[in-house]
Amino acid sequence: MRTTVLAAAFALLLAAPLHAAQPTRIGDAALTRAAQLQAQALQDDTGWKVVEALTTEVGPRLAGSEADARAVEWAKARFKALGFDRVWTEPVTFPKWERRSESAQVLGAHAQPLHVTALGGSPGGTVAAEVVRFDSLEALQQAAPGSLAGKIAFVDVPMPRSRSGEGYGQVGAKIRGAGPSAAARAGAVGYLMRSAGTDMHRNPHTGISRFQPGLTPIPMAALSLPDADQLARLVALGPARVKLALDCGWNGEYTSQNVIGEITGRSKPNEVVLIGGHLDSWDLGTGAIDDGAGVAITMAAGHLIGQLPKAQRPARSIRVVAFANEEQGLWGGRAYAEAHRAQLRQHQIGAESDFGAGRIYAFKADVPAHAQAALAQIAQALAPLGIAAGSAGEEGCGPDLSPFHALGMACAGLAQDGTDYFDYHHTPDDTLDKIDPAALAQNVAAYVTFAYLAADADGDFGSAPKPEAAAPAAK
Repeated sequence: MRTTVLAAAFALLLAAPLHAAQPTRIGDAALTRAAQLQAQALQDDTGWKVVEALTTEVGPRLAGSEADARAVEWAKARFKALGFDRVWTEPVTFPKWERRSESAQVLGAHAQPLHVTALGGSPGGTVAAEVVRFDSLEALQQAAPGSLAGKIAFVDVPMPRSRSGEGYGQVGAKIRGAGPSAAARAGAVGYLMRSAGTDMHRNPHTGISRFQPGLTPIPMAALSLPDADQLARLVALGPARVKLALDCGWNGEYTSQNVIGEITGRSKPNEVVLIGGHLDSWDLGTGAIDDGAGVAITMAAGHLIGQLPKAQRPARSIRVVAFANEEQGLWGGRAYAEAHRAQLRQHQIGAESDFGAGRIYAFKADVPAHAQAALAQIAQALAPLGIAAGSAGEEGCGPDLSPFHALGMACAGLAQDGTDYFDYHHTPDDTLDKIDPAALAQNVAAYVTFAYLAADADGDFGSAPKPEAAAPAAK
């Protein structure tokens, strides 16, 4: 027993670091420079010009569409026009889903149209059947196999409004993701859901969904919130039949691109601070808040840092990524993580803007103890923008960076006010007029402050392969 204990203790000693990591700090000169950049960003309109150009010149950018290719060319040209030192692309291949037409109508004595949109990933098809309403996802999931044969399942659950948008993950996206499979498992011929949104316009909210292996896909669509209320009232009157007609579906594969711009660091050019947004959008609106704003915010932040004389730039490079096809499964983020897995330690820290253009109200990061002092310095530098320090883990670093964070990249979150975000999210109302230029400038100011200080820190923020992620997955 004693020998076993000694052997275990010796193994732990060998595994332990020889010395604790030195505290990461940010120098006074960097703090002064960041404050100057912050003030400049509040007066600068680069972010607005970028999102205006993207939504006007390209418009909707459904992954795999002709506009996807135009968006890639637009992003390459815009990075170059903004003075980025290096601009390149990296391929991202994924299944291509297409939307062609969609409609729904109540049949019978109360005949009337319903406003719907196909959920991404839906097969095409026309079904006409009685509607069975469920007031929770759990109730649908408990339906016995075959109990909905020949019926259309309708899940009708309101999504709560909040500044953080937490209701989307807890209610909206959960119902969109799991509901169609539950309906198909119970034998339904179609699926309808109350849109994952907080508005009361007759604009349905789209979004991606997939069926679990072994299930036969069925047509699936989201109702606008007023139409969901209307259908609930009709079902309460007695049996209600609906005709759902969708012309859409998967159509082969497509290769898009992650578009990357980089501002070269002063003394450690091979180390980077990673920021970005996703270039694709759904096809109903022009993708202004989701996520033209994120692309514009991070492009503008990189541009402002790039305008500095070389001697005043941060030590590390600023890398901005316009990710491909986030909407249908984080394809660009996953491709980036895989392509740069070997350079994980060179990625100092990352943050993504993908929650609209509401003012940033909180900053938090998931970093080790030795980087907490530097994190506090960044939080203090952000305070003049009305941004409070938050608790680690409250916010992620953004969807596209989550695959790389899972491998071990340090992660920061700049939380935007999303109180009205889900009024417009994935709808025809996602257009440029929903962005407040002053709030957009505050976002740019926050990102330029964070990126500059993180890139010039003396020390690291803890990016390192996680033990479970270091080894390749078993085949």
